[in-house]
Amino acid sequence: MRASIFLTLATSVLALAAPVCAGETTPVSTAAAVDTAPDFAAAVTAPGRDEADVALDESRKPAELLAFMGLETGDAVLDIFAGGGYYSEILARAVGPDGTVVAVNPPQFTTSEQSKAKWAGVTARQSNVTMVPSQLPDYKPAANSIDFAMLHLIYHDFYWQSEKFKFEKMDPAVVLANLYAGMKPGGVVAVIDHVGAPGDTRAVVEKTHRIDPATVRADFVTAGFVLDGESEMFANPEDDLQKNVFEPAVRGKTSRFVMRFRKPD
Repeated sequence: MRASIFLTLATSVLALAAPVCAGETTPVSTAAAVDTAPDFAAAVTAPGRDEADVALDESRKPAELLAFMGLETGDAVLDIFAGGGYYSEILARAVGPDGTVVAVNPPQFTTSEQSKAKWAGVTARQSNVTMVPSQLPDYKPAANSIDFAMLHLIYHDFYWQSEKFKFEKMDPAVVLANLYAGMKPGGVVAVIDHVGAPGDTRAVVEKTHRIDPATVRADFVTAGFVLDGESEMFANPEDDLQKNVFEPAVRGKTSRFVMRFRKPD
């Protein structure tokens, strides 16, 4: 059912987003899509969100992005490596009280007082959010339980390792296999990340915290997912792909790819 309404959601709600989308499925009636489409703008603009998160909205375009991805009211959502909960809170507002958001974070990133305070605020405002500390390869959602998964600016970290941050080398195929098993048939995985240059993936990630979009496509297809749509809403032809995304000259202005994957029905 979800696969049949993606394009209608994108076209009926996403007037502000860049129109470059490829590989979408055939649309059905607008009425069918509207029945399940959240009020994305209201989810973003409702009062109470952290001011630092609100400041990121202009560059991240969360309402347009989630409309393109086809998030639905009542969805069971998994926010992988959710960080401070920027998307967890918006997703929870969008899916409404009948929906849920499970936010997974590696435990070493959840113990600081700043992290605890941030998540206390998110879960206080949105009771349908649960933050679960877990190393990414260890997290195994229940089979066929997830409608929508979000991987926002983190897929490259599946190829990253850091002794300083106690982030061990992982096999992306293991994480994707667990995710595939947990997705419902027709479920959507939203992947947004910094565009990286071709080359040895781990080396590129170590140097720049970017990833070649071709690597991501190949990984997900190998895991069994179908590439259901792409958008260039964050394309920036002026971006220097050799620069680390945390360098002041490019931070917040990188060229990012947007891919919508689907578990086949």
